[in-house]
Amino acid sequence: MRCPACSERDTRVVDSRDLDDSATIRRRRECNACSTRFTTYERVESARLSVAKRDGERQEFDRQKLAAGLEKALWRRPVPAGTAEDVADTIEAILRSQGIAEVASAHIGEMAMERLRQLDQIALVRYMSVHQRLEGIDQLKREVDRVYAQRGRAAPGQTTLPLDLSPVTAAPATGSRRRGGRA
Repeated sequence: MRCPACSERDTRVVDSRDLDDSATIRRRRECNACSTRFTTYERVESARLSVAKRDGERQEFDRQKLAAGLEKALWRRPVPAGTAEDVADTIEAILRSQGIAEVASAHIGEMAMERLRQLDQIALVRYMSVHQRLEGIDQLKREVDRVYAQRGRAAPGQTTLPLDLSPVTAAPATGSRRRGGRA
């Protein structure tokens, strides 16, 4: 490692620590020629992972883009903060551990939906409505019905309520009641 002050190659490591993510190492170094101390960071450079889009376009995998989509689906849902980031990290780790160079965007979407299915069914339907390009309310209803039929697989602690999609009708009038106690 070259010293940033004098460009000498003769440096030594004074301190080395793993950072929080355990994928990065912080090293404090000292130049043996001029005694300047400086910090370097080492991280594994992962192989490039391409995403094949539906239209045939290829893009580099973007974990932030995946996390943003998950964040939108989980918005105002009763899940811990950071859940979208955790799910995106998990999906990225699985994809990279497979050692593949390219993955279909539909496969990433399926992985995300499977995790959302375990976390929150409303978030799952939200994600589906965007990423499956549902073309109308009938198609959305079919997907909701399918999720509802699988509700037994709800995450522990997630409340499931019966979904009544019948039209709402006005309650029949039961006579006139006045407020204040006298009828």
